[in-house]
Amino acid sequence: MEAMTNTVKAWMENPVKFARSHGVSVSPVEDEAQSEEEIHILIVEGFLLYNYRPLLDVYDKCYYIAVPYEECKKRRSTRKYTVPDPPGLFDGHVWPMYLKHRKEMEANCMNIEYLDGLKSKDELYEQVYEDIQNTLLNRL
Repeated sequence: MEAMTNTVKAWMENPVKFARSHGVSVSPVEDEAQSEEEIHILIVEGFLLYNYRPLLDVYDKCYYIAVPYEECKKRRSTRKYTVPDPPGLFDGHVWPMYLKHRKEMEANCMNIEYLDGLKSKDELYEQVYEDIQNTLLNRL
């Protein structure tokens, strides 16, 4: 987590330099005035991201896809692992740990927008995209 925090902060210092140093092509800026107006967006995605305090200070937006117990259990049961889950793992460990970490997250991070995990990927994408667009428009 510390390494990820350092990576995110390095990106924040200079997104263009960071992208280029990691082999990501960046469109050239035509002039310096335009360069200052460029908007760079970094999406940080992963398990337990809102449970690590040093990262909480760098997020502008927080989204959390919530899935009810039955749907989560169903999805987990259809996943194919090299070593399958032993019987009772979901109810005995996975779900209780999810609840524990979600409770910690809710205590640490106040500006979370909850998304309905029963919606399609396209619907979730559109909802987040629209929210980010509105946020950017309101900054101007």
